Amino acid sequence: MILIVDDAPENIISLKKVLEKNGFEVDTASSGDEALKKILKKSYVLIILDVQMPGMDGFEVAEAISGYSKAKETAIIFLSAASANVNLITRGYSSGGLDYISKPVDMNVLLLKVKTFYRIYEQSRALNEMQKKLLEEIEFRKEAERKKDEFISIASHELKTPMTSIKGYIQLLERSIDKNDVETVKIRLHKVQNQIEKLNLLVADLLDISKIESGKLKFNKRYFSFDDILDHIIEVMQQANPAIRLISTGHISTEIFGDEMRIEQVIINFITNAIKYAPDSDEVHITSELRGSEIYFSVRDFGIGMAKEHQLQIFDKFYRVEETSERFQGLGIGLYICQEIIERHQGTIGVNSEPGEGSEFYFIIPVHPEKDINNN
Repeated sequence: MILIVDDAPENIISLKKVLEKNGFEVDTASSGDEALKKILKKSYVLIILDVQMPGMDGFEVAEAISGYSKAKETAIIFLSAASANVNLITRGYSSGGLDYISKPVDMNVLLLKVKTFYRIYEQSRALNEMQKKLLEEIEFRKEAERKKDEFISIASHELKTPMTSIKGYIQLLERSIDKNDVETVKIRLHKVQNQIEKLNLLVADLLDISKIESGKLKFNKRYFSFDDILDHIIEVMQQANPAIRLISTGHISTEIFGDEMRIEQVIINFITNAIKYAPDSDEVHITSELRGSEIYFSVRDFGIGMAKEHQLQIFDKFYRVEETSERFQGLGIGLYICQEIIERHQGTIGVNSEPGEGSEFYFIIPVHPEKDINNN
C-alpha cells in the first residue's frame, strides 16, 4: 500500500487517481500528525511525502518514521514545490528519503519510480523469505544432527548394558559350574537369556528403523485371529511379570487381515511400556473391541503419565520425554516403529494421558484393509 501525505487536497486527489488507475492501493493523510498515526497502525511499501506542510513538515515526519521499527523498510519519496537546491536535497536524503521529485509532478516519472520501488520491495521480500527458509533449514539440520548424535550415544549405552550384564553372568556361571551348583546355574542362565532377549529387541528395533528409512520394511499380510495372538502375548508377559496383573477385557470374534508379527510387535511394545512407566502400579488394563469394521485396541497404565506437549511428539523418531530419560532406558524409536506399522495397516495410533494419572496408548485398524481400499 502507498501513503500520500500532502496538505493540499487537490494534490492528493490527482496523485491518488493516477496511482489507483495503475493498480496501486492508496491511503492518504493531510498532515504529518495524521500520517504518523496511520503508520503506527498500518504497513506501507512506499510513502509519497510533501515537504512543505504546516505544523510538522515532511522532513520531520521522515525523521520520526525512521524511529519506528515497523516502518524502517518503508521507502520515502519527497515532493516539494520549491526548487530542488542542494541543501534541500541533502536534508531530504539525510532524513530517510530515497528519492526526491519537484512539483509540478511529472506523473510518468512518478509512476516509473513507484514501480521501481515496488519491484525492489518484492525482490527484497522474496530474498527475506528465502533467507528465512534457509535459516529454518539450517536449524532443522542442526536439530537432526543433534538428535542423531544423541541417538548414537543412547544406542551405544543401551547396547552396552545387556552386553556387560551377559559378560558378568557368564563369569558367575563359570564359578557356579566349578562348584557344581546346578540351581544357581539355572538362575543365572535365565538371567543371561533375559539380557540376550533385551539385546535382540534392541537390534530388531535398530534394523526396523533402517528399513523404514530405506523404504524396505516388509509386511506379510494374511488373515489371523487377533484374540489368539493377544492371549498368547498376555500369557507370556504375565509369566515374565508376575507382580503385575494384566487385565484384559473385550474380544475380537472375527479374523482380521494384516501382518500378525507386526501387530504383535505393537501390542508387546504397548504392554512393555505400560509396565515400565508404571513401576509403582500393579495393574495394566488391556481393551480390545470390534467397532463396526474396525478394531480398537488400547493398553492403559496407572503410572507417571505425560503432559500434552509430550503427547504431540511421543511418536516422533528418537523422541524421549526429557524428565524420564534418565530414569527409564530406551532408544526413543519403539513408538515411532509402532506408528509406521499401524499406518501401513491403514490405521491410526494415539495416546490419552494426564501427568501423574497414567497413559492409555491405542490403535484403530480396519478388519479388512484390502477390501477398504477396493471400496474407495
